[in-house]
Amino acid sequence: MKVGVLSDTHLRVPDESFKRLMRERFSDVDAVIHAGDIVSPVVLDYLSAWELYAVAGNIDGWEITQHLPEKRVISLGGKDIGITHGGGAPGGLEERVLSAFNTVSCIVFGHSHNPVNKIKDGVLLFNPGSPTDPRYAKKNSIGYLTIGEDITGEIVYL
Repeated sequence: MKVGVLSDTHLRVPDESFKRLMRERFSDVDAVIHAGDIVSPVVLDYLSAWELYAVAGNIDGWEITQHLPEKRVISLGGKDIGITHGGGAPGGLEERVLSAFNTVSCIVFGHSHNPVNKIKDGVLLFNPGSPTDPRYAKKNSIGYLTIGEDITGEIVYL
């Protein structure tokens, strides 16, 4: 199973660049995870064309938070995946998201706009970075999770 992963899109509308990214990079995925800071219900509606699992981020307003939780656990391909945006200062973000879930195989998070793909305490910590941020991301990026016997992550720089 292949899952496309996004976070921190910060878009008011799905512009042509974002639509092209979704068509080109996520045409073959089984599902999409968005780890928050979607910003606009128009973008959320657009993403709903995929099998979407999303959470609200720290800058998502009422129009998003009325539809999405701050964190959730989903099961894909027999693996439990925690999804949260994260928050607070960048220092300690990984520890905070790790402590937010019990017994999951993977935690998908965002907030920092910079990618993470590593195992910590037996859990895959996966932050896809931001595909659209022009200021805080070192490089724009997305990610993929591959779920089989194990779960692995891949960061793709745009």
